[in-house]
Amino acid sequence: MKKTAILPKGQWNMPRLAPFAGLMLLSGCGRAPSFNILGSFFPAWLICMIAGVIVAALLNWVLVLYKWDRNIPWGIVTYPCIAAFFAFTMWLVFFA
Repeated sequence: MKKTAILPKGQWNMPRLAPFAGLMLLSGCGRAPSFNILGSFFPAWLICMIAGVIVAALLNWVLVLYKWDRNIPWGIVTYPCIAAFFAFTMWLVFFA
């Protein structure tokens, strides 16, 4: 059984590829989510990142209050990961 290629080797069929090129050009035409804060527009990811850092700081405060922070190894890695987790979760919940 002979395999046949969709396009002959070394040739591009432009009429077939033109609609896909148009779709690729239109894929970036969405409005970026941003917030107007005192006349300046801030991207939504920046707001989520700041909120994630605040939530991680509050979590650290609670853990220190109950003395559970001693059980967390590698705190310098753990808390940025917690902040990133909350930032990504907020992004998915509010902007996905």
